[in-house]
Amino acid sequence: MDRKRAMTSVDLAALVGELREYTGAVVDKAYLYDDDLVRLKMRDFDRGRIELLLEVRDPKRVHVAAQSNVPDAPGRPPNFAMMLRNRIAGANFEGVEQYGFDRILTFRFERDDATTLIVVELFGDGNLAVCTEDLEVIGSLDTVRLRSRTVAPGSQYGYPDSRFDPFDCDYEAFRAKMEQSDTDLVRTLATQLNFGGLYGEELCTRAGVEKTTEIADATDEQYEALFDAVERLRSPVLSGELQPRLYEDDEAVVDATPIPLEEHEAAGYSATAFETFNGALDEYFTRLEAEGDEPVETGTDRPDFESEIAKHERIIEQQEGAIDSFEEQAEAERQKAEALYANYDLVDDICSTVVEAREDGVPWERIEETFQEGADRGIAAAEAVVGVNGAEGMVTVEIDGTGIELDPELGVERNADRLYTEAKRIAEKKEGAMAAIADTREDLEAVKRRREEWNADDEPDEIDEEVDRDYLSMSSIPIRYDEQWYERFRWFRTTDGFLVLGGRNADQNEELVKKYLDPSDRFFHAQAHGAPVTVLKATAPDEAAREVDIPTSSREEAAQFAVSYSSVWKDGKFAGDVYEVDADQVSKTPESGEYIEKGSFVIRGDREYYRDTPVGVAIGISCEPETRVIGGPPAAIEPRAETSVRIEPGQYAQNDIAKRLYRTFRERFADTSFVRKIASPDRIQEFCPPGGSRAVDE
Repeated sequence: MDRKRAMTSVDLAALVGELREYTGAVVDKAYLYDDDLVRLKMRDFDRGRIELLLEVRDPKRVHVAAQSNVPDAPGRPPNFAMMLRNRIAGANFEGVEQYGFDRILTFRFERDDATTLIVVELFGDGNLAVCTEDLEVIGSLDTVRLRSRTVAPGSQYGYPDSRFDPFDCDYEAFRAKMEQSDTDLVRTLATQLNFGGLYGEELCTRAGVEKTTEIADATDEQYEALFDAVERLRSPVLSGELQPRLYEDDEAVVDATPIPLEEHEAAGYSATAFETFNGALDEYFTRLEAEGDEPVETGTDRPDFESEIAKHERIIEQQEGAIDSFEEQAEAERQKAEALYANYDLVDDICSTVVEAREDGVPWERIEETFQEGADRGIAAAEAVVGVNGAEGMVTVEIDGTGIELDPELGVERNADRLYTEAKRIAEKKEGAMAAIADTREDLEAVKRRREEWNADDEPDEIDEEVDRDYLSMSSIPIRYDEQWYERFRWFRTTDGFLVLGGRNADQNEELVKKYLDPSDRFFHAQAHGAPVTVLKATAPDEAAREVDIPTSSREEAAQFAVSYSSVWKDGKFAGDVYEVDADQVSKTPESGEYIEKGSFVIRGDREYYRDTPVGVAIGISCEPETRVIGGPPAAIEPRAETSVRIEPGQYAQNDIAKRLYRTFRERFADTSFVRKIASPDRIQEFCPPGGSRAVDE
């Protein structure tokens, strides 16, 4: 069976009740990892620190996590995280709702100055939107513009059309929905009633119906049995009477569920009970990530042995915790069995009483009443009975403060034997865990040996700088990056190596002209309102100005840069006019009686025009001589980039196209950690023109 990578509608319905228990917690800080995982750090008077994780891509999950399972805070908070902090820092968590039976949760946060809603979409591509109380979108991880709904800053958040809710219908509505289908029972439950494949099969199993029965052949009895199975699923999920389970096979975790599933038990998966569904989900997704990870390496020539060692040590710690848990569980089962023998006569009396009553046709309800009456009269055997489950044919007794489930039909010896068998099964799981921990320790020692061998190699082979490396396939790319003074501006280097700078705002336009425009430099400006100052540097700022012959190719690239980052792009146009002048033609002194706005300048003398200059930007990742994001005219960027993507005016906002490019680069590089470190969506966005964009090959 495939391992679960997305929570189901049933999961979310069960989770909502547990999450509401955290109502009143106060938000301390919000974090964003990559472009899909939001972490809300909260505190509660009774519970202390609370970590809420919201991940919307792969995997898709929402749950409270143990502090040890929370990723370290990222270095520089991206714009989305800063916006979220400004909205909800200090706010009280006031609850969460599931949207119908959809995979959508809406979290509510209250602060004196504002109410903020966080809508988490765990379907399709996944998304997370931050909204006002009136559902006006403040920000979202992705912008969605469809005919049926919109999720974009400044717009009204649009929930998708609601689906049929099988947890909020009567039998007639249930049957009518089933009969609308033209396929079999299990597919109808999975798709038309929105249970998904797993719970569709679970309901058929619980109802005792053949799942491949065609709807046209379904009987009244089958519909009634299925509706009863839905009721038995709905009741514990909505009431909060959960019995969470973590399922695993011999190799890895498979699923975390709010209740035990017969389908998983029939498949032979081992189950571990958890006190809360949050706890089961946290353990599941933490192990899903750990078991699926490849060794982590940093972007240096030296592998990150320390991180790999820490990972193995963390897994060993988790395995040791599981072993301790298995020991406790096995010992508890053995003690229950011994308690039955130590109180043999009492237990035998209880079993005999129940068996005789059932043989006489006494209903379970009356048997329970009889035990209660006997307890009121001080009868020891009756006082020991604390529960009767007629549906399962089981009786629960309390001996020495421990609850023990009995099957009266089995008698004392066979009930004890059942408990000893369970203890043996758990002990075997412990042996399996001990074997796994031995393997992990071997892996840990192997990493330590590799580290020693690496450190012992004092004279590494010289690297031939001329070797053509396949950086896209390298598992560990060395990071070589020194931040430069010009990176706060827009910038690129032409094919001839000249630095071109552009202003991002009026202040930078002023600064470029006043501080960095030297006599030998060239000044470019698009013939459009709001265009940035563009300076082609003939010399470095610390060099003496001198006459330099700047090739035509570099000038044309500077012109394309100027028009691409102007309002021409923002207006969705694909070409515009640009002019070029000498540095001494640019002045801040207006003509008499005129006024110049901040960031604007007076140009005197003749201008050289570049008519109908096409817009065009390529954004890529350079690996030599430095590792960094680069962007600008394709002719200048593509030869320098290991890989790049051309963009043009289109429908995606700056932050959205940056995220799309980030995902593209992660798919192209084997070393995804390298992409995350040097080419985050925020850094890519710095090279995206204002306005909408799209990748040329989309």
